[in-house]
Amino acid sequence: MKFGWMTLSLSPTPAEDLASVHQQLDQGVFAEAMGFDYLWLTEHNFTGECAYADPIPFAGALAARTSRVRIGFAVIEMALHHPVRLAIQLAVLDNLSRGRLEVGIGRGSTYNEYEYMAFGLRSDDSRERMDEAIEVLTRAWTEEPFVHDGKFFSVRLPSVRPRPVQRPHPPIWRSVIAPESLVECGRAGVPVMMSRVANARIPERLARYRESLEAGGHDMATQRRLLAEASVWRFLYVADSEAQAEDDVFEATLHYRQHMHHVREAYNPPDFRVNAAAMNPWMDPAVSHPDGVRFVLETGALYGTPKRVAEQIAALRDLGLGHVMCQASWGGLTHDKAMASLRRFGEHVVPAFRDSSA
Repeated sequence: MKFGWMTLSLSPTPAEDLASVHQQLDQGVFAEAMGFDYLWLTEHNFTGECAYADPIPFAGALAARTSRVRIGFAVIEMALHHPVRLAIQLAVLDNLSRGRLEVGIGRGSTYNEYEYMAFGLRSDDSRERMDEAIEVLTRAWTEEPFVHDGKFFSVRLPSVRPRPVQRPHPPIWRSVIAPESLVECGRAGVPVMMSRVANARIPERLARYRESLEAGGHDMATQRRLLAEASVWRFLYVADSEAQAEDDVFEATLHYRQHMHHVREAYNPPDFRVNAAAMNPWMDPAVSHPDGVRFVLETGALYGTPKRVAEQIAALRDLGLGHVMCQASWGGLTHDKAMASLRRFGEHVVPAFRDSSA
């Protein structure tokens, strides 16, 4: 099993931003010491939902303070970035980290239309914009000179310098929600992040991905590697007792959901509607906060004593999963509690899954 530390930590007020940013940096550095394999950085802007907002400079800070762990994005909101500027920034990061960069990309938030509007955009064409941006990004890394004339971008450049350390470029991951996206990524040989997929759906999703990798003609070594990398996202909290875990996790998640729905109601425009396929009780504002919290804790969380969390991870492994992205800080969970949880996880849970017999 591989474990990724994932940060989507709330900074409740502007007065707390400085402390929140440095706390997340400390947690990421500590996660490497606790045996995590990846540090996954998210991107959300304007409301404190993601304390540091922009993952690019934050990744640079982590690269300077770590040496082993791979540093990635889960995900870069591709519609909000010019792909040539991004190609340069990511190439620099790959150099700063000495080839430890993983590039997770998505079109942008499915739920936060206000993020697009702040950049003078709407989400209607975000998929088409993302597809063209990915083409520009990868070709800018691999073609010298590079010329592109498209619907959204027209660029001409001699070469991207510095070149990425990883050739032809750092691995590019895709965030997938719909099973059809798994098929597309499998055929293309693209590593995938599957969000908070419930345990019951994981075998079917992995099977679709496996079949698509085979249909894409990828060799067995590539198929095994990509299947082992395929990840799901879970809240993570390891406590001394079940009672402490239940109390801390419920309160943190309740605070998180209240903030999330408040800012969407306050800042999304009246004409914006979320695609029904992306709705579930956690995301649906018509569902009460307690019911939404209970849903996500039942389907998208690892929490309890070290023994219980190890059992939950073993259950994921037995479903065929090889990579868990662990969100260790969210909502009202304090920095001290998040650090203590990471220590318990690193000292009492991770070692069990480094033994091939675990």
